[in-house]
Amino acid sequence: MKIRVGSRDSRLAVLQSEIILRGIAAAAPAAELELVTMKTTGDRILHKPLDEIGGKGLFVKELDQALRDGRVDFTVHSLKDLPLDVPEDLPLAAFSQRADTRDVLVLPAGAAALDPTKPIGCSSRRRQLQLRALYPGMEIAPVRGNVLTRLRKLDEGAYSALVLAAAGLQRLGLLDRISRYFSVEEMLPAAGQGILAVQTRRGVDCACLAQVHDADAACCAAAERAFVRTLDGGCTSPVAAYAVAEGDRLRLTGLYVSPDGRITRKGALQGKKEEAAALGARLAEQLREEAARG
Repeated sequence: MKIRVGSRDSRLAVLQSEIILRGIAAAAPAAELELVTMKTTGDRILHKPLDEIGGKGLFVKELDQALRDGRVDFTVHSLKDLPLDVPEDLPLAAFSQRADTRDVLVLPAGAAALDPTKPIGCSSRRRQLQLRALYPGMEIAPVRGNVLTRLRKLDEGAYSALVLAAAGLQRLGLLDRISRYFSVEEMLPAAGQGILAVQTRRGVDCACLAQVHDADAACCAAAERAFVRTLDGGCTSPVAAYAVAEGDRLRLTGLYVSPDGRITRKGALQGKKEEAAALGARLAEQLREEAARG
């Protein structure tokens, strides 16, 4: 049996796919495994902000087509970057155990403090919104490219710092680049942050994913993505959601931002794991109603 796994061709994407491949190998030791890498439209267009060129769906278009064509059996995504609207014929088959969910500050190599004359590099509207409260007065400028490309731009002097996901730096073996970890209270993570999602096409046998799938991560993902979906927020939206599984319960914290960006509301709810999606939708409606009341 041959199992082909599709991935973007960046170093981080390949490392993430290798995590999934190791899980597949443990569950199906007799299978022949192949990693198929490709460059996506989002990887090629680097001179414009994502929300101007179609959002993060541009990073999955080619991978989706490879699944439909039968060139690969599974694709691996960082869940925080996966669009909310998943095609019915390409279901999500597994969610990895969650890695560190926090965002981090990275300074240029050799620097000990922020340079106030240069901007903090950050393209995520969610991060930008929360950064302004943490670093009032600092300029924030967009930065595109994969993690290694962004770090190169930082070290070449374009930015005073970058804000990145701790999980990505951990997988790249670059934890020594981190200058500050933001607590989840300081900077609420993106929905799905730290989780890898495995996508497939309808009809593929997914038994080989038994040692990849983490039930708690799946529940957290369901709650967080339902929160964002209820608020009509995509991958470039400033809303944020973070769930923690505790026994048979789930605690969800969400950040709502009004369409004009002027009103923010943060809150939390607890509920049963099996009601994860409903919990996410309920918290979203609650925060939106609170914002409307002023």
